[in-house]
Amino acid sequence: MTTHKPLLIGCAAGFSGDRVDAAGPVVQELVRRGQPAVLIFETLAERTLALAQLARRQNPEAGFEPLLLDFLTPVLADCLAHGIRIVSNFGAANPQSAARAIARLARELGTRPPKIAVVHGDDLSGPAQRGLLEQALGEQLPASIVSANAYIGARPIAEALAAGADIVVCGRVADPSLVVGPAMAHYGWAWDDWDRIARATMAGHLLECGTQVTGGYFADPGYKDVPGLDRLGYPIAEIDADGDCTIFKPQGTGGCVTPQTVKEQLLYEIHDPACYLTPDVVADITEADVAQLAPDRVRLTGVRGHARPETLKVNVCHATGWFAEGEISYAGPRAAERARLAAQTIAARLHGIAALRSDLIGVTSVWGDDASRWLAGADLAQAPHDVRLRMAWQHADRATAERLPREINALYCCGPAGGGGVRTAMRQRLGMVSCSVAQSQIATGFAWAKEQDHG
Repeated sequence: MTTHKPLLIGCAAGFSGDRVDAAGPVVQELVRRGQPAVLIFETLAERTLALAQLARRQNPEAGFEPLLLDFLTPVLADCLAHGIRIVSNFGAANPQSAARAIARLARELGTRPPKIAVVHGDDLSGPAQRGLLEQALGEQLPASIVSANAYIGARPIAEALAAGADIVVCGRVADPSLVVGPAMAHYGWAWDDWDRIARATMAGHLLECGTQVTGGYFADPGYKDVPGLDRLGYPIAEIDADGDCTIFKPQGTGGCVTPQTVKEQLLYEIHDPACYLTPDVVADITEADVAQLAPDRVRLTGVRGHARPETLKVNVCHATGWFAEGEISYAGPRAAERARLAAQTIAARLHGIAALRSDLIGVTSVWGDDASRWLAGADLAQAPHDVRLRMAWQHADRATAERLPREINALYCCGPAGGGGVRTAMRQRLGMVSCSVAQSQIATGFAWAKEQDHG
């Protein structure tokens, strides 16, 4: 990727569980334009990796994005046929297994064998990294670690693409690095070209949440109207040789790209506009300019950059017991009173075992406190005639935690009157602590996916 034609990077997922039909229109647009292009999928959140590690413990071949094949099946053949590279963090806790799954899919689709690179270095949960975590966290280090991952940067992605990878499978890389890596490989910028890297970083920041920048999470009817929410177009960035970008969406799709949608996403999770910390650069958007070029085409310029931090953020997830919850509905006259009585009944039966949260959804779930006490001035007489009671708690012992779902289910006959639609759930609870580790102490890189399929 040494050409200096503008680079197109399309995003087809902003989180694990995103729409699996999103990539098709994006790839069609990339093919239609005929420029150098990359397709990214961003599928990790802070605790997604811990859940993936738990899945891998149950099945050594699991632990990658559950929707991986659903995401790729509609577009993999077209991407390989048209030279559209794929970069994603959908490897999660098991990137090698994800790569094997992609290779199997390619064979099933009858495509040429893709050259798949697997990025490594983010996983710090093994015995060899224990001392590093102890040094960083001291007494805060959990006794039982489920996952420990550093937010690594773009360099191994860029190196893999420069070496000819068709697909780059990552675990925990920083979200914008999914875009910075392809831009670095495409333009060959120096790794201390802070302004250009910062501009590519903010392009990645605009893409990383998918349709947040094309109107999805922006939509608020009557106030911020967005057309075609049922067929939202996922975003594409055109990045030029200076790193500046233009955001647009595929033709014929719903949603919108406006200065307002871009500004909302630009400021998303930015704690300091002058100092946005990433593994690759410190970005400064205080002089950024957002301008509408044409309908659904918005350009971002004016981003500056400073030397990357010397440390990387590390999230350490650990088991903290079991989380149980249940819901039941009450309707008609005195619905809120009956729902509250049900909550009081269960609280009395479970008194003193663990802190119990109760919410009357639509009444006190947002505006009340943990005990469902209403804010001053709330009028019970104005309560809706359709109330959903939700109760939840956490306990270290699974058998004890399971008492809550059983008690909620018992409300069917034990009253109050008129309850129905019970749903209950149990899951392992995860806690998280964060720390910083020197970049120099974490070795990153990539390896080619193993050819052996293992099944």
